[in-house]
Amino acid sequence: MKLALYYNKIEDSKVQCYLCPHNCIIKPGSTGVCRARANMKGELYSLNYGKITAIALDPIGKKPLKNFHPGSMILSVGTFGCNLKCSFCQNWTIAHESFDESSDIFDVEPEKLVEKALELVPSGNIGIAYTYNEPSIWYEFVYDTAKLAREKGLRNVLVTNGFISREPLEELLPYIDAMNIDVKAYTSSFYSSICRSSLDDVKRTVEISAEKCHVEVTNLIIPGLNDSMEEIEELAKWLASVSHEIPLHLSRFFPRYKMRDVSPTPRETLFEAKDVAERYLKHVYLGNI
Repeated sequence: MKLALYYNKIEDSKVQCYLCPHNCIIKPGSTGVCRARANMKGELYSLNYGKITAIALDPIGKKPLKNFHPGSMILSVGTFGCNLKCSFCQNWTIAHESFDESSDIFDVEPEKLVEKALELVPSGNIGIAYTYNEPSIWYEFVYDTAKLAREKGLRNVLVTNGFISREPLEELLPYIDAMNIDVKAYTSSFYSSICRSSLDDVKRTVEISAEKCHVEVTNLIIPGLNDSMEEIEELAKWLASVSHEIPLHLSRFFPRYKMRDVSPTPRETLFEAKDVAERYLKHVYLGNI
């Protein structure tokens, strides 16, 4: 465990975490929404510092990043926990495990992870991707590792839901080279009812990050929930207002987690959505078709 950043002590030994916009008020012995930050005797600790649940050398296009060092590989790592509650989570076995439930967690220090990334450079590795679960709630470890990786000439990539507060985002961005940000829908109602978060906070992350590093956006299209062409058009228009150059990945939904009663996205929907988005954006890609 490591003492967390971005929290305040309040009454009765409670703490308020402001790493993400949930701003959780956490009682002693409890965790926040993410289940990875715990109040211990009036101090907030990161439970997942250096705790790895998944590691692999992946093609950069799998993140997905199509316009950032195409053809290269990247060492991809993840831990447990997430600050969203998406019922359609495609990575739920990693994102929603907790420290006590997993038998496959192992510890690594930032220095050792950077050493491993450097060892893999001859295999085409360009750096480290913080992925599989939500990297922002692994903040302290990601921050420490990204600084070391940058010093060694490695690239740092975040694959994120974008639900992070402004101050920690701006503190981390100088060490981040690229991000894929998951914009899960383009309606506030979807975010509040399906993800228990807010669209505006995610939009802010995209807008701030696009000025500081390479950004690509993913939108998972779910039948009956966010698949209207009007919504796709509004998403593409907004992205174009940030930059016409931002790549948009339109991805196919498959039944997962708590949303197993919804059919996979029809391929025809993806093709139509791509046509709509390309009216506004230069780079539109289809995933999982």
